[in-house]
Amino acid sequence: MSSKILIIGACGQIGSELTFKLRSIFGAENVIASDINYKNEAIVNSGIFEIVDAQDYASIKICIEKYNINTVYLMAAMLSATGEKYPMKAWDLNMASLFNVLNLARAKFINKVFWPSSIAVFGPTTPVNYTPQYAVMEPSTVYGITKQVGERWCEYYFNKYNVDVRSLRYPGIISWKTPPGGGTTDYAVEIYHEAIKNNHYECFLKSDTELPMMFMDDAIKATIDIMKAPFNSIKIRSSYNLAAISFTPDDVSNSIKKYKPDFTITYKPDFRQNIANSWPKNINDSYARQDWKWKHTYNLEQITEEMLTELNKTYNS
Repeated sequence: MSSKILIIGACGQIGSELTFKLRSIFGAENVIASDINYKNEAIVNSGIFEIVDAQDYASIKICIEKYNINTVYLMAAMLSATGEKYPMKAWDLNMASLFNVLNLARAKFINKVFWPSSIAVFGPTTPVNYTPQYAVMEPSTVYGITKQVGERWCEYYFNKYNVDVRSLRYPGIISWKTPPGGGTTDYAVEIYHEAIKNNHYECFLKSDTELPMMFMDDAIKATIDIMKAPFNSIKIRSSYNLAAISFTPDDVSNSIKKYKPDFTITYKPDFRQNIANSWPKNINDSYARQDWKWKHTYNLEQITEEMLTELNKTYNS
Protein backbone atom coordinates (compact mmCIF):
# COMPACT_ATOMS: atom_id res chain seq x y z
CA MET A 1 0.00 0.00 0.00
CA SER A 2 1.04 3.61 -0.42
CA SER A 3 2.82 5.69 2.16
CA LYS A 4 0.27 8.51 1.84
CA ILE A 5 -3.45 7.99 1.29
CA LEU A 6 -6.19 10.50 0.46
CA ILE A 7 -9.84 9.63 1.08
CA ILE A 8 -12.25 11.85 -0.86
CA GLY A 9 -15.71 11.74 0.67
CA ALA A 10 -14.34 10.69 4.05
CA CYS A 11 -17.38 11.90 5.97
CA GLY A 12 -19.85 9.56 4.28
CA GLN A 13 -21.20 6.22 5.48
CA ILE A 14 -18.43 4.04 4.05
CA GLY A 15 -15.77 6.75 3.81
CA SER A 16 -15.82 7.52 7.53
CA GLU A 17 -15.36 3.93 8.66
CA LEU A 18 -12.75 3.34 5.97
CA THR A 19 -10.84 6.37 7.23
CA PHE A 20 -10.72 5.09 10.80
CA LYS A 21 -9.64 1.62 9.67
CA LEU A 22 -6.89 2.87 7.37
CA ARG A 23 -5.61 5.21 10.08
CA SER A 24 -5.47 2.31 12.52
CA ILE A 25 -3.36 0.36 10.02
CA PHE A 26 -1.09 3.04 8.53
CA GLY A 27 -1.15 5.81 11.13
CA ALA A 28 -3.28 8.94 11.25
CA GLU A 29 -0.47 11.04 9.78
CA ASN A 30 -0.44 8.92 6.61
CA VAL A 31 -4.18 9.00 5.89
CA ILE A 32 -5.59 12.36 4.86
CA ALA A 33 -9.37 12.66 5.11
CA SER A 34 -11.27 15.13 2.94
CA ASP A 35 -14.82 16.21 2.23
CA ILE A 36 -16.77 19.35 1.27
CA ASN A 37 -17.58 20.36 4.86
CA TYR A 38 -16.64 19.84 8.51
CA LYS A 39 -19.92 18.19 9.60
CA ASN A 40 -18.41 14.87 10.70
CA GLU A 41 -16.54 15.98 13.81
CA ALA A 42 -15.20 12.51 14.59
CA ILE A 43 -13.41 12.37 11.23
CA VAL A 44 -12.28 16.00 11.34
CA ASN A 45 -10.75 15.57 14.80
CA SER A 46 -9.15 12.15 14.30
CA GLY A 47 -6.31 13.24 12.02
CA ILE A 48 -5.41 15.45 9.10
CA PHE A 49 -8.53 16.81 7.38
CA GLU A 50 -8.85 18.98 4.29
CA ILE A 51 -11.78 20.58 2.50
CA VAL A 52 -11.70 19.10 -1.02
CA ASP A 53 -14.37 19.46 -3.71
CA ALA A 54 -14.48 16.16 -5.60
CA GLN A 55 -15.79 17.97 -8.68
CA ASP A 56 -12.84 20.39 -8.73
CA TYR A 57 -9.70 18.94 -10.34
CA ALA A 58 -7.49 21.71 -8.94
CA SER A 59 -8.82 21.20 -5.40
CA ILE A 60 -7.86 17.52 -5.49
CA LYS A 61 -4.51 18.16 -7.15
CA ILE A 62 -3.51 20.77 -4.57
CA CYS A 63 -4.22 18.33 -1.72
CA ILE A 64 -2.35 15.51 -3.47
CA GLU A 65 0.74 17.67 -3.99
CA LYS A 66 0.58 19.17 -0.49
CA TYR A 67 0.76 15.76 1.19
CA ASN A 68 2.62 13.78 -1.48
CA ILE A 69 -0.34 11.44 -1.91
CA ASN A 70 0.05 8.32 -4.03
CA THR A 71 -3.19 6.42 -3.34
CA VAL A 72 -6.72 7.86 -3.56
CA TYR A 73 -9.96 6.29 -2.35
CA LEU A 74 -12.76 8.14 -4.13
CA MET A 75 -15.78 7.60 -1.88
CA ALA A 76 -17.75 10.74 -2.76
CA ALA A 77 -21.02 9.94 -4.55
CA MET A 78 -24.73 10.63 -4.64
CA LEU A 79 -26.56 7.35 -4.01
CA SER A 80 -29.59 5.74 -5.64
CA ALA A 81 -32.62 7.19 -3.84
CA THR A 82 -31.15 10.69 -3.54
CA GLY A 83 -29.96 10.53 -7.14
CA GLU A 84 -33.51 9.97 -8.39
CA LYS A 85 -34.52 13.24 -6.73
CA TYR A 86 -31.57 15.18 -8.18
CA PRO A 87 -30.56 13.34 -11.37
CA MET A 88 -28.27 15.97 -12.91
CA LYS A 89 -26.54 16.64 -9.60
CA ALA A 90 -25.95 12.89 -9.24
CA TRP A 91 -24.54 12.65 -12.76
CA ASP A 92 -22.29 15.69 -12.30
CA LEU A 93 -20.89 14.60 -8.94
CA ASN A 94 -20.44 10.91 -9.71
CA MET A 95 -18.86 11.38 -13.13
CA ALA A 96 -16.78 14.55 -12.64
CA SER A 97 -15.18 13.22 -9.47
CA LEU A 98 -14.17 9.98 -11.21
CA PHE A 99 -12.70 11.74 -14.23
CA ASN A 100 -10.73 14.07 -11.97
CA VAL A 101 -9.09 11.20 -10.10
CA LEU A 102 -8.51 9.05 -13.19
CA ASN A 103 -6.88 11.98 -14.96
CA LEU A 104 -4.65 12.68 -11.99
CA ALA A 105 -3.56 9.04 -12.08
CA ARG A 106 -3.04 9.20 -15.84
CA ALA A 107 -0.79 12.24 -15.30
CA LYS A 108 1.17 10.24 -12.67
CA PHE A 109 0.29 12.47 -9.73
CA ILE A 110 -0.97 9.31 -7.99
CA ASN A 111 -0.20 5.62 -8.42
CA LYS A 112 -3.35 3.80 -7.32
CA VAL A 113 -7.09 4.49 -7.23
CA PHE A 114 -10.03 2.85 -5.50
CA TRP A 115 -13.47 3.67 -6.86
CA PRO A 116 -16.65 1.98 -5.60
CA SER A 117 -19.25 0.67 -8.00
CA SER A 118 -22.55 -0.93 -6.96
CA ILE A 119 -25.12 -3.62 -7.65
CA ALA A 120 -27.07 -0.67 -9.11
CA VAL A 121 -25.21 -1.28 -12.40
CA PHE A 122 -27.58 -4.19 -12.94
CA GLY A 123 -31.14 -3.74 -14.13
CA PRO A 124 -34.44 -5.53 -14.72
CA THR A 125 -32.97 -7.56 -17.62
CA THR A 126 -30.11 -8.90 -15.50
CA PRO A 127 -30.45 -12.45 -14.10
CA VAL A 128 -31.59 -11.93 -10.51
CA ASN A 129 -30.31 -15.19 -9.02
CA TYR A 130 -26.55 -15.44 -8.46
CA THR A 131 -25.95 -12.62 -10.89
CA PRO A 132 -22.70 -13.40 -12.71
CA GLN A 133 -19.72 -11.09 -13.04
CA TYR A 134 -20.44 -10.64 -16.73
CA ALA A 135 -24.14 -10.00 -17.23
CA VAL A 136 -26.57 -7.75 -19.06
CA MET A 137 -26.47 -4.27 -17.53
CA GLU A 138 -29.39 -1.96 -18.19
CA PRO A 139 -29.57 0.11 -14.98
CA SER A 140 -32.81 1.94 -14.33
CA THR A 141 -31.50 4.63 -11.96
CA VAL A 142 -29.23 7.62 -12.49
CA TYR A 143 -26.93 6.21 -9.81
CA GLY A 144 -26.73 2.89 -11.63
CA ILE A 145 -26.08 4.62 -14.95
CA THR A 146 -23.19 6.60 -13.46
CA LYS A 147 -21.70 3.45 -11.98
CA GLN A 148 -22.01 1.48 -15.21
CA VAL A 149 -20.41 4.30 -17.20
CA GLY A 150 -17.76 4.67 -14.50
CA GLU A 151 -16.85 1.00 -14.77
CA ARG A 152 -16.28 1.37 -18.48
CA TRP A 153 -14.05 4.39 -17.93
CA CYS A 154 -12.05 2.60 -15.23
CA GLU A 155 -11.31 -0.29 -17.56
CA TYR A 156 -10.54 2.12 -20.40
CA TYR A 157 -8.02 4.07 -18.32
CA PHE A 158 -6.37 0.83 -17.26
CA ASN A 159 -6.13 -0.51 -20.82
CA LYS A 160 -5.20 2.80 -22.44
CA TYR A 161 -3.04 4.47 -19.79
CA ASN A 162 -2.17 1.63 -17.39
CA VAL A 163 -3.91 3.39 -14.51
CA ASP A 164 -4.00 1.07 -11.48
CA VAL A 165 -7.68 1.50 -10.66
CA ARG A 166 -9.53 -1.07 -8.57
CA SER A 167 -13.24 -1.34 -7.89
CA LEU A 168 -15.95 -3.32 -6.09
CA ARG A 169 -19.67 -3.56 -6.78
CA TYR A 170 -20.92 -2.96 -3.26
CA PRO A 171 -24.20 -4.52 -2.16
CA GLY A 172 -26.31 -2.84 0.53
CA ILE A 173 -24.10 -1.87 3.49
CA ILE A 174 -25.19 -2.17 7.13
CA SER A 175 -23.55 -0.26 9.98
CA TRP A 176 -24.43 1.02 13.44
CA LYS A 177 -21.64 3.60 13.46
CA THR A 178 -22.77 5.88 10.66
CA PRO A 179 -26.19 6.86 9.26
CA PRO A 180 -27.26 5.63 5.82
CA GLY A 181 -26.57 7.91 2.89
CA GLY A 182 -29.71 7.89 0.76
CA GLY A 183 -29.69 4.43 -0.76
CA THR A 184 -32.44 1.93 -1.56
CA THR A 185 -31.04 -0.59 0.93
CA ASP A 186 -31.19 1.94 3.81
CA TYR A 187 -34.11 0.07 5.38
CA ALA A 188 -31.65 -2.55 6.61
CA VAL A 189 -30.04 0.10 8.82
CA GLU A 190 -33.15 2.08 9.72
CA ILE A 191 -35.01 -1.00 10.93
CA TYR A 192 -32.50 -1.57 13.75
CA HIS A 193 -32.62 2.07 14.87
CA GLU A 194 -36.42 1.99 14.96
CA ALA A 195 -36.43 -1.35 16.76
CA ILE A 196 -34.49 0.23 19.61
CA LYS A 197 -36.26 3.60 19.59
CA ASN A 198 -39.89 2.69 18.88
CA ASN A 199 -40.08 -1.10 18.73
CA HIS A 200 -41.77 -0.63 15.35
CA TYR A 201 -40.67 0.04 11.79
CA GLU A 202 -42.59 1.06 8.69
CA CYS A 203 -40.62 -0.35 5.77
CA PHE A 204 -40.49 1.33 2.36
CA LEU A 205 -39.96 -2.02 0.61
CA LYS A 206 -42.24 -5.07 0.40
CA SER A 207 -41.73 -7.82 2.96
CA ASP A 208 -40.35 -10.33 0.45
CA THR A 209 -37.89 -8.01 -1.35
CA GLU A 210 -34.63 -9.97 -1.35
CA LEU A 211 -31.45 -7.95 -1.90
CA PRO A 212 -27.70 -8.55 -1.50
CA MET A 213 -26.37 -7.11 1.76
CA MET A 214 -23.12 -6.86 3.70
CA PHE A 215 -22.00 -5.76 7.14
CA MET A 216 -19.76 -2.70 7.09
CA ASP A 217 -16.79 -4.55 8.59
CA ASP A 218 -16.83 -6.95 5.64
CA ALA A 219 -17.13 -4.08 3.15
CA ILE A 220 -14.14 -2.31 4.67
CA LYS A 221 -12.14 -5.54 4.72
CA ALA A 222 -12.90 -6.17 1.03
CA THR A 223 -11.90 -2.60 0.14
CA ILE A 224 -8.55 -2.87 1.89
CA ASP A 225 -7.93 -6.42 0.65
CA ILE A 226 -8.37 -5.52 -3.02
CA MET A 227 -6.02 -2.56 -2.61
CA LYS A 228 -3.40 -4.72 -0.90
CA ALA A 229 -3.54 -7.38 -3.59
CA PRO A 230 -0.61 -7.60 -6.04
CA PHE A 231 -1.11 -5.70 -9.30
CA ASN A 232 -1.21 -8.86 -11.39
CA SER A 233 -3.83 -10.48 -9.15
CA ILE A 234 -6.42 -7.92 -10.19
CA LYS A 235 -7.82 -9.46 -13.37
CA ILE A 236 -10.96 -7.32 -13.61
CA ARG A 237 -10.47 -3.58 -14.05
CA SER A 238 -14.10 -2.58 -14.45
CA SER A 239 -15.43 -3.70 -11.05
CA TYR A 240 -15.65 -6.97 -9.13
CA ASN A 241 -18.91 -8.51 -8.01
CA LEU A 242 -18.88 -8.61 -4.22
CA ALA A 243 -21.24 -10.61 -2.02
CA ALA A 244 -21.83 -11.74 1.52
CA ILE A 245 -25.50 -12.55 2.26
CA SER A 246 -28.97 -11.83 0.88
CA PHE A 247 -32.18 -11.34 2.85
CA THR A 248 -35.62 -9.73 2.89
CA PRO A 249 -37.18 -7.19 5.29
CA ASP A 250 -39.18 -10.07 6.72
CA ASP A 251 -35.96 -11.98 7.41
CA VAL A 252 -34.53 -8.99 9.30
CA SER A 253 -37.75 -8.53 11.25
CA ASN A 254 -37.73 -12.18 12.33
CA SER A 255 -34.08 -11.97 13.41
CA ILE A 256 -34.90 -8.88 15.52
CA LYS A 257 -37.87 -10.65 17.15
CA LYS A 258 -35.50 -13.24 18.59
CA TYR A 259 -34.16 -10.43 20.80
CA LYS A 260 -37.27 -8.23 20.91
CA PRO A 261 -40.33 -10.51 20.64
CA ASP A 262 -42.78 -7.59 20.67
CA PHE A 263 -41.14 -5.79 17.73
CA THR A 264 -43.60 -5.02 14.93
CA ILE A 265 -43.20 -4.08 11.29
CA THR A 266 -45.58 -2.68 8.65
CA TYR A 267 -44.99 -2.16 4.96
CA LYS A 268 -45.60 0.93 2.85
CA PRO A 269 -43.60 0.58 -0.38
CA ASP A 270 -42.58 3.85 -2.07
CA PHE A 271 -40.58 4.76 -5.19
CA ARG A 272 -37.62 2.77 -3.88
CA GLN A 273 -39.54 -0.46 -4.44
CA ASN A 274 -39.20 -0.05 -8.20
CA ILE A 275 -35.46 0.48 -7.79
CA ALA A 276 -35.15 -2.64 -5.64
CA ASN A 277 -37.17 -4.65 -8.16
CA SER A 278 -34.54 -3.91 -10.80
CA TRP A 279 -31.65 -5.26 -8.71
CA PRO A 280 -30.35 -8.82 -8.18
CA LYS A 281 -31.52 -10.98 -5.30
CA ASN A 282 -28.05 -12.44 -4.80
CA ILE A 283 -24.62 -12.17 -6.39
CA ASN A 284 -22.00 -14.58 -7.72
CA ASP A 285 -18.65 -13.16 -6.61
CA SER A 286 -16.47 -16.16 -7.50
CA TYR A 287 -13.92 -14.00 -9.35
CA ALA A 288 -13.21 -11.92 -6.25
CA ARG A 289 -12.86 -15.06 -4.15
CA GLN A 290 -10.55 -16.59 -6.71
CA ASP A 291 -8.39 -13.62 -7.77
CA TRP A 292 -7.65 -11.94 -4.43
CA LYS A 293 -9.09 -14.46 -1.94
CA TRP A 294 -12.14 -12.47 -0.80
CA LYS A 295 -14.11 -14.06 2.01
CA HIS A 296 -16.94 -12.54 4.07
CA THR A 297 -17.44 -13.06 7.81
CA TYR A 298 -20.87 -11.86 8.98
CA ASN A 299 -24.24 -13.59 8.55
CA LEU A 300 -27.64 -12.06 9.38
CA GLU A 301 -27.78 -13.36 12.95
CA GLN A 302 -24.36 -11.89 13.74
CA ILE A 303 -25.34 -8.58 12.13
CA THR A 304 -28.58 -8.36 14.11
CA GLU A 305 -26.88 -9.16 17.41
CA GLU A 306 -24.18 -6.52 16.91
CA MET A 307 -26.56 -3.86 15.55
CA LEU A 308 -29.01 -4.21 18.46
CA THR A 309 -26.25 -4.41 21.07
CA GLU A 310 -24.40 -1.34 19.87
CA LEU A 311 -27.48 0.78 19.09
CA ASN A 312 -28.91 -0.07 22.49
CA LYS A 313 -25.77 1.42 24.03
CA THR A 314 -26.11 4.51 21.84
CA TYR A 315 -29.75 5.21 22.64
CA ASN A 316 -29.68 4.23 26.29
CA SER A 317 -26.34 5.62 27.43
